[in-house]
Amino acid sequence: MKTISINFKRFDKTIPLPEFKTKGAVAADMYTRIDVDIPPHQIFAIPLNVAIEIPKGYAILQFARSSTYKLGLMAANGVGVYDLDYCGDNDEYRFIAYNYTNHMVHIDKATRICQIMLIKNNIFNIKELKNFKHHPNRGGMGSTGVK
Repeated sequence: MKTISINFKRFDKTIPLPEFKTKGAVAADMYTRIDVDIPPHQIFAIPLNVAIEIPKGYAILQFARSSTYKLGLMAANGVGVYDLDYCGDNDEYRFIAYNYTNHMVHIDKATRICQIMLIKNNIFNIKELKNFKHHPNRGGMGSTGVK
């Protein structure tokens, strides 16, 4: 497995840098920079305390941690995608959280709320065709059933 180094800028030095919490982890946990109160059924962009200089040829994907739902939150945008040119001094990463509960959700500063994964980025050319001559239709979404 190839290991590469990535440059991070921390906004609050009292909060740890993102980290891989186990030997087998494929994504690094991210920490919240501030205390947050999110009203019921509202969205809030939680600051994550870092700006990241992504290497050329890569991108970062951001996911909720498997335990984030226990806080009453989910990722409002599903998966976050960070391009390599989002790397200015003030381009702090954020977790776009949706409070799906009927009560206020409080998140303490330095809570591990989401995780990031570095992926190889392959840019592709877009070529439009009228139809695909060599591929039969499958029958639509769910055509193979559920069991």
